[in-house]
Amino acid sequence: MNMDTFDELLDRVSPSLARMDTSFRRCVSPTERLMLTIRFLATGDSFTSLRYHFRLGISTISAIVKETCKVLWDELHDEFIPTPNQQRWLQIEQKFCEVCQFPHCVGAVDGKSIRIIKPPGTGSKFFNCKKYFSIVLMAIADAEYRFVAVDIGAYSRTNDSMIFKNSFMGRSVYNRRFDFPPPEPMPGTNGPPLPYVLVGDEAFQMAGNLLKPYSSRGLDATKRNFNYRLTRARRMVECTFGILVSKWRVFAKPIQMKTETVDEVVKCGVVLHNFLRTKEPAIERMIEDSQMTSI
Repeated sequence: MNMDTFDELLDRVSPSLARMDTSFRRCVSPTERLMLTIRFLATGDSFTSLRYHFRLGISTISAIVKETCKVLWDELHDEFIPTPNQQRWLQIEQKFCEVCQFPHCVGAVDGKSIRIIKPPGTGSKFFNCKKYFSIVLMAIADAEYRFVAVDIGAYSRTNDSMIFKNSFMGRSVYNRRFDFPPPEPMPGTNGPPLPYVLVGDEAFQMAGNLLKPYSSRGLDATKRNFNYRLTRARRMVECTFGILVSKWRVFAKPIQMKTETVDEVVKCGVVLHNFLRTKEPAIERMIEDSQMTSI
């Protein structure tokens, strides 16, 4: 994040972060609050480590991070993760068709496990199949590695298909209430009208607006080609998760916070991801290239 972007972000959130000085103490300024939160997200440093950098108490740092993450989400999500309409879906479809050669695709859906420290008294609710505790970030991403819609905080012991089905965006997809464009023939054909769809992996349940690959057994050339094209489109959401974690290193290690605070941190990371991909496309392209090289 360059200084101009930081200043713009500070201007957006300063009114909500400003506090009043008292006769007993000087308040922590909006600049310090934002710097502290960005430092925490970008490095994943513990509050014990951050106290020596910012000369603040651990409890103060904890409160500032939680409040600032919530303010960032509240101030930015309407602009950078808006509820998509038909025009937005068509813009996403055009990019998928251009990049992945998969027409009528309006997004790729998948889940990402966010590591946490086991919350007390929760048993195995947050214990996933990879043998660690986590919550799930379920997301739809476009072909420019931006988040279109997210659901955060589901128990990780539940599989991705059930998490998606029970989420608001999943119910909107299965009940056809997501304002997708009406079915149309494929580009350059006079065939029957086909719906606009999301693409997911084998774990998801198919629906009128959700496709997954054919089973890997007994594939002919046509089905293999379809699976190849669908996988090219689906990897967009996996790359989006990779870029998110490579920029915000707090997601690369277990987060030592209450689960409700972890939800705020994840929401903040997601909306800042979209904010930076919009404001700093050149820098984001460098991160994207490094992520693709590592894959």
